[in-house]
Amino acid sequence: MKRILTAFLVLTMVAGFSADAASAAERTKVKVGVTGEIYQDIWGPAIKELAAEGIDLELVSFSDYTLPNAALDAGEIDLNTFQHYNYLNNEVKTKGYKITAIADNFLSSMSVYSKKIKNLKELKKGDKIAIPNDVINTGRALLVIQGAGLIKVDPAKGNTPETTDIVENLIGIEFVPVDAAQVPSLLPDVAAGVINGGYAIDFGLSPAKDAIFYDDLSFYKDKGYVNIVAARTADKDSEVYKRVVKAFHSDEVKQVLAGKFQGSLLPVWD
Repeated sequence: MKRILTAFLVLTMVAGFSADAASAAERTKVKVGVTGEIYQDIWGPAIKELAAEGIDLELVSFSDYTLPNAALDAGEIDLNTFQHYNYLNNEVKTKGYKITAIADNFLSSMSVYSKKIKNLKELKKGDKIAIPNDVINTGRALLVIQGAGLIKVDPAKGNTPETTDIVENLIGIEFVPVDAAQVPSLLPDVAAGVINGGYAIDFGLSPAKDAIFYDDLSFYKDKGYVNIVAARTADKDSEVYKRVVKAFHSDEVKQVLAGKFQGSLLPVWD
């Protein structure tokens, strides 16, 4: 009887172990590249929903914008969500990445901040404004400053003008291009800085309360600055990735954007 009971327990344990192993084997892991800590909050509801369906979504944080596309193209991650269309298109053109946008997410504000002035009207001749130094975000920063009425850029350059495309500089602003992540730390040394929404929040700035001039959709001609989810082109039709996107495009995520981020991240899905 004792031997029978022992055998039963062993078989039960083995069966239980096999069931657990099978369950673990059935789970799918998806690594998503991001930049900045804000994505932990933004993707929280989707991560929870997907986990209940057997999809373990892991956010992989990179220190700056130059890394996630390289990692995605190399197969080190499965998706990324940190960039807008203009940035991705330029990366594909200049670096040959085989990466495709599979979903539209939100427009991240790119507004003007300052530790020295309260209004852009206080700027003086020769004052310095820090802007991101990558070609795409340089263009966007200049369009924001144009929206403030301080400069005019060559309209033929569309959404991606460079500083050399400034055709009118009303008070002789000097632009200081630096890595996008470094603009917030330069605020004590310049009159103002044009800062990406995610980096502003990471630096403790509130886009809704601290910006002295706000970004606006009217500054742009198309959805080139809408943030996206990107995948390797070969995987763009993956059913798993479609499920990831569906989980993100939820009312719960909209509530996070409207609440914690005070509307500075504007959802673009229905």
